[in-house]
Amino acid sequence: MTEVYRKIHVVGINSFIFKDLPSKLQDLFIKTGNIAVPNSYFEEIKSWSESLIEKKKSFFSSNSNNELINWLRSKKTDVILISRGDPLWFGIGRILLENFSKDELIFYPSNTAIQLAFSKLKIPWQDTVNISIHGRDSIKLVESLKARPSNLAIITDSHNKSLEIIKKNLSELNLIDLYDFWLCEEIGFDNEKIRKLNLKESLPSDISSLNIVVLTKTKANSLHNNLPLFGINDSVFKTFDDRPNLLTKREVRVQILADLELPKNGVIWDIGAGCGSIGLEALKLRNNLDLFCIDKKIGSKALIIENSKRLGVKPKFIFEEDIIKTLNTRNLSSFEKPNRLIIGGCDKKTKLQIINTMAKDMRIGDIIVIPIIDIQTIKELKEELEDKNFKTNLNLIQTYKSLSIAEGIRLEPNNPIFLLKGKKLNF
Repeated sequence: MTEVYRKIHVVGINSFIFKDLPSKLQDLFIKTGNIAVPNSYFEEIKSWSESLIEKKKSFFSSNSNNELINWLRSKKTDVILISRGDPLWFGIGRILLENFSKDELIFYPSNTAIQLAFSKLKIPWQDTVNISIHGRDSIKLVESLKARPSNLAIITDSHNKSLEIIKKNLSELNLIDLYDFWLCEEIGFDNEKIRKLNLKESLPSDISSLNIVVLTKTKANSLHNNLPLFGINDSVFKTFDDRPNLLTKREVRVQILADLELPKNGVIWDIGAGCGSIGLEALKLRNNLDLFCIDKKIGSKALIIENSKRLGVKPKFIFEEDIIKTLNTRNLSSFEKPNRLIIGGCDKKTKLQIINTMAKDMRIGDIIVIPIIDIQTIKELKEELEDKNFKTNLNLIQTYKSLSIAEGIRLEPNNPIFLLKGKKLNF
């Protein structure tokens, strides 16, 4: 293998002032004749050489494309390539490593813009999710937003209207009220500016092209005021931090609530309640109902209590235990029998046992609704309901959500759900 003698020095900066460079990098800049600089701040860096009493330098205005790679390959002596922050963090470093040997490359990282932004905001950032939509599509942005992280830092792209896309995605996913939107411009430079934007208003017209976005979860409770009568947004419900999507989505929840044909008075059991979204919204619609919530996941009771406060309702009982234990060890005769029963979040055997135990005491007109994701279980559950004199019907709920991307919109599918409904008939 031919030994490589020339080096490509990849220098990350956070300032356009030459004296802000460490002395080692100042010396490197003075003695190196070939300098590549991103065109967005080419003139600022080129001006550094005016005060240097050295031989004339060869500057190259870079678009980080094949022309840059060809220019670097053409140089037989050392080269400096100026980058922002850390070149190996969503930067030019990856592309350079794909085109040059590691022996040719030397990296000099500076603080990332994200790191500087969080220091200015005075917010810990060790758990922050970091993504880039600079020259990339917004699929990872959507995936990250759906996970509802505590903090999300986004490297933007001024050429694809990425600020508008972020704003639209937050709105489309009903998350605008869940996050504070911090626009951080020219972080580390003389014109640095950080401002919190109200996304219910138009974006400012004076935004620098050198910007990043930081989303931090709001601590305000205003997002739970003025809730709609029906079809509460998913973002209102607190869920498990490590499983933020473990709730029945709004579109499916609306159909379940419709299928339950909620009476003005009566008893509703929500088995496998999770964060309580179905039962609690049912109680909000019919506040004279008695609600029993049952879920075996540790922490589910605390979630249901918190979500009860958010919706301004109060379940009668919340059991944090396996429903099999409830059926086998508790004196069910001391509890009110359900007029409406939701069976979710358990396996087929458990669902069959619940139907067998509970359905026999349900009265004419009482309703059971079972959300199902496993098509293999439908036949047995349907037959069990019909054997207990329930009239059944089955619906497949498949919905799509429009999400904005640079080219327009795309449709994001939600997971399909089968809803099996049983209504008790006359004997």
